Amino acid sequence: MALDKPKVVKADEIEPKPVEGATGTRIRVLISSSDAPTFAMRLFEMDPGGHIELHSHPWEHEIFVLRGRVRVRIGDQTIEAGPRTAIYIPPNVPHEYWCISEEKAEFICVIPNKPSA
Repeated sequence: MALDKPKVVKADEIEPKPVEGATGTRIRVLISSSDAPTFAMRLFEMDPGGHIELHSHPWEHEIFVLRGRVRVRIGDQTIEAGPRTAIYIPPNVPHEYWCISEEKAEFICVIPNKPSA
């Protein structure tokens, strides 16, 4: 059930958790499906050389790169993105991520609380 009042979160106060099916990658859930009625917001942190394996979901993703550089495979397209770049990943499209910078990469990922399709 979503909160009926605002929520303020400091990312550094949330314990990062390892991402299943990934190497060198952690997640901090900033706004969960129990906090908000429509979207969940997560912060991903990838070490240099970190990788999230190819996978898909029945929901869209909106990604916003905060720091570092990432390579993202979306279906048969591969892109490289740096800070202040937004990426849309449609539902049910296989995708995977790599950190390609010499520094840690961080990106926000927003997903709907219900499947898109």
